[in-house]
Amino acid sequence: MKKEFILPKTLEELWEARAVHPRGALLAGGTDLLVRIRAGRADSQALISLDRIPDLRGISTGDGEIFIGPATTHQQLLDDYSVQKHLPLLRQSVEVLGSPQVRHMGTLGGNICTASPAGDTLPALYVLGARLDLRSPQGCRTVPIKEFIEGPGKTVLRKDEILSGIRVPMPDPGFRAGYHKVGQRKAMAIAVVSMACQVWINDHGTVGRIRLGWGSVGPTVKTLPEVEKFLEGRPLSLEVLREAGQMVSKGVTPIDDVRAGAAYRRLVAGRILLRLLDLLRKEVF
Repeated sequence: MKKEFILPKTLEELWEARAVHPRGALLAGGTDLLVRIRAGRADSQALISLDRIPDLRGISTGDGEIFIGPATTHQQLLDDYSVQKHLPLLRQSVEVLGSPQVRHMGTLGGNICTASPAGDTLPALYVLGARLDLRSPQGCRTVPIKEFIEGPGKTVLRKDEILSGIRVPMPDPGFRAGYHKVGQRKAMAIAVVSMACQVWINDHGTVGRIRLGWGSVGPTVKTLPEVEKFLEGRPLSLEVLREAGQMVSKGVTPIDDVRAGAAYRRLVAGRILLRLLDLLRKEVF
């Protein structure tokens, strides 16, 4: 069945289109939605494109944060100087996302709203403390990303709301950032396990502060404050990381699926923590 394709140019036109087509699907990059439509897993009477709405695109800085429009593509994130300078963790997560074609079409907002446990940018956004603007014709509310995603494909987005902005605080200077992804191949792979980390090392070589997030090991991104607390005040030595890795393996809640078994994911989630040793040799931002 043919679907009507609508191209609003303002938020006001978007609200009007949604009022006329309440079952219409919002289309940003389409890298996930179009696949689901072709597979018969998405039922919509119309496609409402966000591509022509300037308020939903672009990257800006101010008040100690970076604001990213949800229709900003992954490639635009990679090309942006403020993201390169202040958010290297987010940049690293986007670098391993899909193919060049997907990065030029797919959007950050789409990756968030799909709410996949394997979403590449999600562990980085959790670690960075991103907050999301949710807008409707009645107004706007802002929620932390960790409260936005409730489970696989499930968010707190109301029927009359859209994701209208991603706010990422600029990290305090002096940090190192690392994103690591394990898949069934080196490129264009859905994550079997992923991990995002941002760490501040004290002058005497111990961890001053650390933030960690794992993807594909639970229904949402998994954060383990007890592991962060254990690492703070200790050096990132092999012995310390092995002990912390055992805590991680016990703390994650993966499932068996076609890409990997739960036992393997538990093992990898703990072992991938050893990659933090690489951060000691990385550039300080």
